[in-house]
Amino acid sequence: MLDVRRVTRSRWGGRLSSTMAGLNARHPWSHNDHFHGWILARLPEQPRRALDVGCGRGELLARLAERVHEVVGIDTDAGMRAAATARCLGVPSVHVSDTPLASVDGPFDVVTMVAVLHHLDVEAALHDVRRLLAPGGRFLFVGLAPPASPADLAWDLASMVTNPVIGFVKHPWPAREAPAPPPFPVADPTLTFDQLRDLARAVMPGARMRHHLGFRHTLEWTAP
Repeated sequence: MLDVRRVTRSRWGGRLSSTMAGLNARHPWSHNDHFHGWILARLPEQPRRALDVGCGRGELLARLAERVHEVVGIDTDAGMRAAATARCLGVPSVHVSDTPLASVDGPFDVVTMVAVLHHLDVEAALHDVRRLLAPGGRFLFVGLAPPASPADLAWDLASMVTNPVIGFVKHPWPAREAPAPPPFPVADPTLTFDQLRDLARAVMPGARMRHHLGFRHTLEWTAP
């Protein structure tokens, strides 16, 4: 299956890729942070405990703390944990640790992951999430996958075209240079959208996945 992002880098002398990169750099936006609102809108009623797996710099932890009595963030990267701890300094309801997902004790009313699942053993992680969720608890996941179907390709193309438009809407003024925050650990996803959907539904019957702009997809599941 054709990969739109790869083609823009390899054909036409890279001109299209360079043009798009320049537009995106002038009006940058965080594809992951963009979905925090999606997560917050789908929290269960009156959640008491939340777990954010791969909490990164702690932006989502801080927003969850406004709605949830106790928030736990785990991350294997020491730099990310330090940034998350600093971000949530003075918020006593937030706890950040390096505890592996398999060793975390539940139950939780909500478990979140944003661009994290492809860093993990996917099937094992899904079983851990199911183990950790209280009855009625909700799994809210944002991820990315390599394109492998006509639908994937269409969403990739739409995301590429709309990316600078969304950036302009979010940040109309060109970005100024600023100190760069600690970089996120990077890994390429291997499971396609369809493969992940089928695996998730096998572990979490009734799980709902859908494509979104921004080269992302979402999954939500409520524990019985």
